[in-house]
Amino acid sequence: MSKALHKQFRQSPVFDKYFMGFSLYDPGSGTVIHEINSDKYFTPASNTKLFTFYASVKYLGDSIQALKYVNKGDSLIFWGTGDPSFLHPDLHQNEKVFNFLKNQSGVLVFSGQNYFNQRFGPGWAWDDYPYYYSVETASFPVYGNTVRFSAAPFNTLRVSPEVFTDSVQHKSANHSPRPRIIRAEHSNRFYFHPHQLPRDTTVIPLKYSMPTLIHLLQDTLGRHVSHQSLPIDPASKTLYSIPADSVYKIMLQESDNFLAEQLLLLVGAAINDSLHTSKTITYLQDSLLSNLPDKPIWVDGSGLSRYNLFTPRTMVKLLENIYQSVPEDRLFQLMPAGGVNGTIASWYEGEKPYIFAKTGTLSNNHCLSGYLITASGKRLIFSFMHNNYPFGSSVTKKAMAPILAFIRANY
Repeated sequence: MSKALHKQFRQSPVFDKYFMGFSLYDPGSGTVIHEINSDKYFTPASNTKLFTFYASVKYLGDSIQALKYVNKGDSLIFWGTGDPSFLHPDLHQNEKVFNFLKNQSGVLVFSGQNYFNQRFGPGWAWDDYPYYYSVETASFPVYGNTVRFSAAPFNTLRVSPEVFTDSVQHKSANHSPRPRIIRAEHSNRFYFHPHQLPRDTTVIPLKYSMPTLIHLLQDTLGRHVSHQSLPIDPASKTLYSIPADSVYKIMLQESDNFLAEQLLLLVGAAINDSLHTSKTITYLQDSLLSNLPDKPIWVDGSGLSRYNLFTPRTMVKLLENIYQSVPEDRLFQLMPAGGVNGTIASWYEGEKPYIFAKTGTLSNNHCLSGYLITASGKRLIFSFMHNNYPFGSSVTKKAMAPILAFIRANY
């Protein structure tokens, strides 16, 4: 089988034009079927989210921790845990957190003292700040830390949350219409040209700050909220929000960077009440990930950073760990399925889905790591990693498709 598969790789017209790695593993027999550069490090892009997913499954339980709180006198003091779901438009909010805060009889006091991150992860591109894939992280996100714009009658914009409507201004007619809506780098001031309204809903990250959070909470809850810098009280209680799988599904299938970053913060909160990505990763490296063949160079939750470096055989071992921790039916419901949903909805189609895998794409880099069900019913684990190719990612996807189909048919 390995010789036949090797021939398939040699017949590809593109794999020798850039740096490519591959590992194929049979967990049933514990054997490596085929590997190419499997011990070499690659930029994984959003394959990094598989690390975040594994840590989340191990530490977060069935429901997401929404906040920590304690009653002191006539005040309710609360701390964020990194939960991304509060009023997030793509997560079906059960209103539990909203009602809890809205209906408190005492004074609401928020503290962000347990949050230690910068607005962006290490190695993120600073000039990506106005794009939906580069949302700032926070201990207590609101509305997914984004503002959404859509066209309204009479050449106007519909803005959500509405509190930012007065923060939108016209830009000059000679300004480039791309992007159609822009945000000032260091403030929540938005600009658009009235004759260049968005065709679809445009999502732009907030410039997050404590005053912005307090303003949004007061506007949303309809009551006063104050801020104090207080450490988490040892007597604090935990309020839970939504099922964890509802967050994992969007994070994995749509490759949502913001959800991935917030999930890793949630893991830190679960471990030691500290929202500190680098310390959380260090802890996970020394504990949960100690059985990986090559130590990951891991810096963020989403893979937006090019500082991340993993090997294909490490990706395979991680996927085996995940498979042993999550029942297959649940796991395959969460992962993108070839020809069906997520980022591979248009790729790797079969009579029935046979590829359940996470993509990872940055400019000139594309990876695909996951599970393959063969025609004989075997479950195999694979990782394809492509770095530094000089063309579009569709070329690598087209080159991978016959390899994966061959494995399915012949193993």
